[in-house]
Amino acid sequence: MKHLLEDTRVLVADGAYALVLRNDGDGMFPNLRLERAYEQDNPATRDQGTDKPGRTNDSLGRRSAMETTDWHKVAEDRFVQRIADDMAKDLKAGAFTSFILAAPAVALGEFRKASTSALTEATIMEIDKDLTNHPIDKIEQIVVKALEEAKA
Repeated sequence: MKHLLEDTRVLVADGAYALVLRNDGDGMFPNLRLERAYEQDNPATRDQGTDKPGRTNDSLGRRSAMETTDWHKVAEDRFVQRIADDMAKDLKAGAFTSFILAAPAVALGEFRKASTSALTEATIMEIDKDLTNHPIDKIEQIVVKALEEAKA
């Protein structure tokens, strides 16, 4: 059964901004509080790299262009990896035992790839929504509603 227990961590993230919230309340009266915030400056790829894509030759001597590196996406992936690493360290240190992740689909996928098995086991719910621009009280309402719907 899924509950928003005391000390549950709720991570609200996208590729450039994240909030780590801690439930100071209990299952009946949740009270999410900001524990940590992350933000990164991540300009568009066109502003980060100027080299033309490389070229390659195949075994028959045909030349083709290589795909350009999406530096913006690389920075977002590293950002999500850093957050997953921090959450795994907090879990290992005993700071929490249950975890909820709210992020858009792309960030969810990257977080899953970056998560340790222990963090994956501690995850009681994933919410496929970008909540980074919501106030904390609204995030709390959305999380509680999602947990109630999961119980039904």
